[in-house]
Amino acid sequence: MQKSGMKLWSVITSVIFGIVGLFLLLGGIKLLFLGGSWFYALAGFAMLAAAVLGLSKPQTAMRLYAAFLLLATVWSLFEVGFDIWGLEVRLLTLVGLGVWLLIPGVWRAGSTWLTDKREVLGALAVSCLALVASCFSSYSINGTVAADRMAASLPDMHDGVPAGDWHYYGRNAQGQRYTPLDQITPANISNLKRAWVTETGDTQQAGEAVVAGPDAGHEFNLELTPIKVKDTLYICTPHSWVMALDAKTGKVKWKYDPKPAKADLDTNVYLACRGVSYYRIPDEIQTSCRERIYSPVADARIVAVNAETGQPCDDFGDHGFISMREYMGNVPLGFHFITSPPMVMKNRLITGGWIFDNQANFEPSGAVRAFDATTGKIAWAWDAGHNPETWTPGPGDMLTRDTPNAWGVYTADPALGLVYFGTGNAPPDNWGGSRRPFDDATSSATVALDIVTGERRWLYQTVHHDLWDMDLPSGPTMVDLPDANGQTVPALVQSTKRGEFFVLDRRTGQPVPGYPVEERPVPTAGHAPDDRVSPTQPYPAAMPSLTPANLKESDMWGATLLDQMLCRLEYRESAYEGQFTPPHVGKTTIVYPAFYGVVDWQGITIDPARKLMFANASYLPFRIKLDHRNKLEQEGVLPKWQGAGNEPAAKGNALAISPDYGTPYVAYTNPWLNPLQIPCKGPIWGTLTAIDLVTKKIVWQHPVGTTRDTGPFRTHNNLPLPTGMYNIGGNIVTKGGLLFMGATADDYLRAFDVATGKVIWKDRLPAGGQATPMSYEVDGKQYVLIAAGGHGGLGTRSGDYILAYTLDGATK
Repeated sequence: MQKSGMKLWSVITSVIFGIVGLFLLLGGIKLLFLGGSWFYALAGFAMLAAAVLGLSKPQTAMRLYAAFLLLATVWSLFEVGFDIWGLEVRLLTLVGLGVWLLIPGVWRAGSTWLTDKREVLGALAVSCLALVASCFSSYSINGTVAADRMAASLPDMHDGVPAGDWHYYGRNAQGQRYTPLDQITPANISNLKRAWVTETGDTQQAGEAVVAGPDAGHEFNLELTPIKVKDTLYICTPHSWVMALDAKTGKVKWKYDPKPAKADLDTNVYLACRGVSYYRIPDEIQTSCRERIYSPVADARIVAVNAETGQPCDDFGDHGFISMREYMGNVPLGFHFITSPPMVMKNRLITGGWIFDNQANFEPSGAVRAFDATTGKIAWAWDAGHNPETWTPGPGDMLTRDTPNAWGVYTADPALGLVYFGTGNAPPDNWGGSRRPFDDATSSATVALDIVTGERRWLYQTVHHDLWDMDLPSGPTMVDLPDANGQTVPALVQSTKRGEFFVLDRRTGQPVPGYPVEERPVPTAGHAPDDRVSPTQPYPAAMPSLTPANLKESDMWGATLLDQMLCRLEYRESAYEGQFTPPHVGKTTIVYPAFYGVVDWQGITIDPARKLMFANASYLPFRIKLDHRNKLEQEGVLPKWQGAGNEPAAKGNALAISPDYGTPYVAYTNPWLNPLQIPCKGPIWGTLTAIDLVTKKIVWQHPVGTTRDTGPFRTHNNLPLPTGMYNIGGNIVTKGGLLFMGATADDYLRAFDVATGKVIWKDRLPAGGQATPMSYEVDGKQYVLIAAGGHGGLGTRSGDYILAYTLDGATK
């Protein structure tokens, strides 16, 4: 009976080894022909041989596997050193199979268990020792901010915002996200507890989880950063509600629902509102609605409501509303809406909008417009395709179609009278053969306009002829810095999806002396024959970069050795020569860094006293393939669309297929995941970095976030592995020496010591915290607040929570 049981175990083992070995052998041979690693073919051969020998010569099979495991360990160390994530994916599968071989009934020769298993035991000991040693590897850059820099401070009221308030998305118009409050410190952070939790009531509805196809789903994202004026917090929700909360208790003071058109809600692929804007109409202007809250509405309107009552300001536009579809010509449903709060200053309301990516080359205009903040009447439009580019359209006029847009949060310098924003591309993103000279001249650039007149003061481009959607999704952040000659320069720092940081004089748009920018060669081969590429791209030469290193085959990752091999095959089959590899026609191209990060719409935080910059970054490659349109239209795979005003839009998916009507191509675009829905590029996936803006060096950098809520097949349960995690949302810094950040896919709010970057406090949120926190003061008590409502694109838990924290969780 025992011998029969042993035989069954041995047969099962041989079948398992045979299946795994055959998979590795066939894939490994293909990888060899593609110029890849020899290891996988050898691994497949060794496992197949062991599977066969295990039935007739079990001791030989055991010794063969032990020898192979030792070889695999040496090979793994040669490829990745003592990198825990690199060794884990290479060795854990093989170690698991080795542990299986220790089962008493498997591949026995009839002698004692130890005699049969000792070679495998020895090999397992060596492999496990390598894995254990790799656990001590560090992915951090450890450093400490000097004590004199930590003690630096600014005069009170340096930015015109009361110390206890938060008037703009970034607290001040300069977008710094720095608060001069210092009641909460590293010394007492352990006493930080929830003071109140408010549920807005605006929750995710059916079909609003994640974009799943044309008109089949919509991202529902609570990306909100509230503002605080006097004793009130003001917020907006994904379905465009505007609300006022008591800053001390979280109690709802009023709620206004502008009732966006259902047709727009049903067709917008991105339901989000990042914040509202506050403005007090100057005393010399007559109005019955002096203090106002302006908020985007999902049907391409902006509403102005009375800050005290929540009722629309009747003297603004059409009884409180202005339509952003005016002067835009034909705007198909879902093709234009606003997700970021407008910049309101000097009686101007300035905003752009989101134009549905990659649908056509005849989409609505990306022009930036300013309106009279009191009446809602248009004051000027900055229209890259018009001559002159700044003008005031009238009845019957139309802004130039398909120009670069500016959809992120804007920033401003009130003293200079300038508003700043980053531009995107003239659609579509991945083929530029039909772009006009003014499109190429103004895309992927930081732009400075006069707030009152709209005249362009300067423009600085960060990507030339952008084919990778490397638009600038956030406005720059202001800080005064010493230049190479020791003179103080009014500067700004522009973050990018590339992970680069451009330091410019905010008066002129030129690089600050000591912060030079270089043009460096980039790949040019393989682009579409009817397109072109720039032979060089700009790189900040002195500033630290968060741009990842170019990918290598050995960087490929997965849950097991098997799916990792599939990623290596895809790497070898794809077009890739590093960053800026042009999208190819008929062949998949790897894009890394990609358009989801490195630093996305959250932008950066700057401590203006300590001259420190903080950036949280994400790392996930994407893949793009251009294909010929005619073939797909003839086969009926893609409907035809000419963009006529009486013709419904034939929309594509936001992330899968980009129809690019009006061009010769379509584009297939997806995050690079293997069949288990695990990234083909291994950890680290998310970092938090502090950069000294004076010395131009990284002070500290740490992985941020864990895999607790992100598992294979996009499940929400996993071990909390410290891989660093994808993050959407920003961070804030306090005079008290703390950095607060939610953003990560594992649903925590964390506090970091500014001096070292170490996590010193955290709280588990009831839903995803994919938003930027804020901090304020009421009755002498400092609060930290975050919106936790999840993010459909990131797949975090959805909700409608606003959470406030104070020391001891008490309010006076």
